[in-house]
Amino acid sequence: MRLAPICLFTYNRLQATKQTIASLQQNYLAMESELIIYSDGPANQAAVAKVEQVRSYLKTVDGFKKITLINSQNNKGLAASVIGGVSRVLEEFDSVIVLEDDLVTAPNFLDFMNQAIQFYKNDERILSISGYTLDLPSLPGKRDFYFGYRASSWGWATWKDRWEKVDWEVTDYSEFISSSQRKSEFNRGGSDLSGMLRNQMTGKIDSWAIRFCYHQYKHDLRTVFPTISKLQSIGFGENATHTGGVKRFYTPLDKGEKRKFEFKKYVEMDNRLKREFSSKFSIWNRLIDKIQRQL
Repeated sequence: MRLAPICLFTYNRLQATKQTIASLQQNYLAMESELIIYSDGPANQAAVAKVEQVRSYLKTVDGFKKITLINSQNNKGLAASVIGGVSRVLEEFDSVIVLEDDLVTAPNFLDFMNQAIQFYKNDERILSISGYTLDLPSLPGKRDFYFGYRASSWGWATWKDRWEKVDWEVTDYSEFISSSQRKSEFNRGGSDLSGMLRNQMTGKIDSWAIRFCYHQYKHDLRTVFPTISKLQSIGFGENATHTGGVKRFYTPLDKGEKRKFEFKKYVEMDNRLKREFSSKFSIWNRLIDKIQRQL
């Protein structure tokens, strides 16, 4: 089995980047995996020194089969960096595992991801693999995995033949936004989705992930999740761009030593997990997070 390359996106958070790479180095398959690191350029003069600190550290990284460091002279932002970087990697490889610089992985993260990539590589109903799962009441259950409507942007994987079909311009947005039925269907993965897409299309946010999720909804595709999370986000601090103060995404990290995972072809969704997953993004839970951030 040819292992998927790991594509890591970094910016100016030295300590978080060190934690991310340190945990990745402890993965059982690290020494057999290729690591491609993208370092985004500084957005302003104040960020120059921090970006340089991260890049100095990245030059010292070892513990992988091969390491490629790609420094951007200009600041692209996360969305453009991910779209461009993943597309570039998939010109050479059939699949890719993607991480950002604030994710701590369990030692069996790469095992789970690569085995799932191989199992579902010919099943075009599956858009992506997630190494992360929300902490849902019905988990972990008896299986190693479950299916979801909504892709995760934390420690995920996809294939070239699926990534290259994404319409990043969302050219049918005017038709979508005028249809209450389509917005309701999109929101089956969480009531925040249609609002996030609106914010993306009106320039209020810059997200590759919401466009990826819209493509998933539009083509009725699924994501494979672990029933025990193979990673945790450490990006909940004051400097976090997207998750500062959010509590509902905390989840226990897999502490086991299991390295062989069993998967099955997609047939149908688990209705209980479907409801529990969607409830994490309910207006009530989002309001609680908003209040907690303000306290």
